[in-house]
Amino acid sequence: MTDDYAPPQEPLTILHDDHEVLLVDKPSGLLSVPGKGPHLADCLITRVQAAFPTALLVHRLDRDTSGVMIFALTPHAQRHLGLQFEKRQTKKTYVARVVGRMTDKTGTVDLPLIVDWPNRPKQMVDNDNGKQAITDWRIVRANDAETRVRLMPRTGRSHQLRVHMLAIGHPILGDPFYATGATRDHPRLMLHSETLQFRHPDGGQGMRITAKCPF
Repeated sequence: MTDDYAPPQEPLTILHDDHEVLLVDKPSGLLSVPGKGPHLADCLITRVQAAFPTALLVHRLDRDTSGVMIFALTPHAQRHLGLQFEKRQTKKTYVARVVGRMTDKTGTVDLPLIVDWPNRPKQMVDNDNGKQAITDWRIVRANDAETRVRLMPRTGRSHQLRVHMLAIGHPILGDPFYATGATRDHPRLMLHSETLQFRHPDGGQGMRITAKCPF
């Protein structure tokens, strides 16, 4: 992975905002939070805070992943949403394009993950020392070259979807960390956070916000 950080400069795409929460569609190639060093300062939360000064971080998406991200606009909302993520009460659905034809219509990957220290930030499967990681999946459509699949993570480990797909022999197209050869040769990582379901911090009403998949 190189340090050639050239994030997209498109304006913020706001999916929903009210007095407690803000949801935006993060573009691929933009960090969620600042990296180390001034060259990695441009990120989604900085851009969000320029327009919504009280915005607070709740969760992150990988730099190469696009899609729905929620920010809190009050400390109360940040606590409320943070607990929902911690207790796995939120539901996320991702769309991915992966290598090869997946044959079963649905399935679950249950493989524990740990950081691959010599190659960090990469993660790897470790049945002895890894933390529990579970991903449900459902095929949208498939051909011999690739499969479009919906991924529903039950846990939120770093790089979980990328490593789980790799582990079952179907790496995500365009993945700069885990794909190799022609599989890697795509304009972006073909992984998009399509929907987020959560309870609103003011009153607990269930909400479901969607960001249209760009690929």
